[in-house]
Amino acid sequence: MSLKDGLILEFLEEHDLELPAKPLYRNLNRHGHEIGYSTVRQRLGELEDHGLIEKVDDAGYYQISQKGQAYLAGEVALSDLETNGDA
Repeated sequence: MSLKDGLILEFLEEHDLELPAKPLYRNLNRHGHEIGYSTVRQRLGELEDHGLIEKVDDAGYYQISQKGQAYLAGEVALSDLETNGDA
């Protein structure tokens, strides 16, 4: 997990959004978060691998998952994510 992961998760949850990588990158920066496009793309893959976000459709739109919401609420430990990344 990266510091940027929490930023992406919180942004998706706070704004209740479904976004592909490029619009997510643009909106994060528009809201004052300095993050690169390649970083967003990379972190989306990691977050999906850990089950914290999920693809909504084949067009590449992502939303925060229930597991991601539980993680932000402190109900899922970081150690659980790293040992059970594909769970």
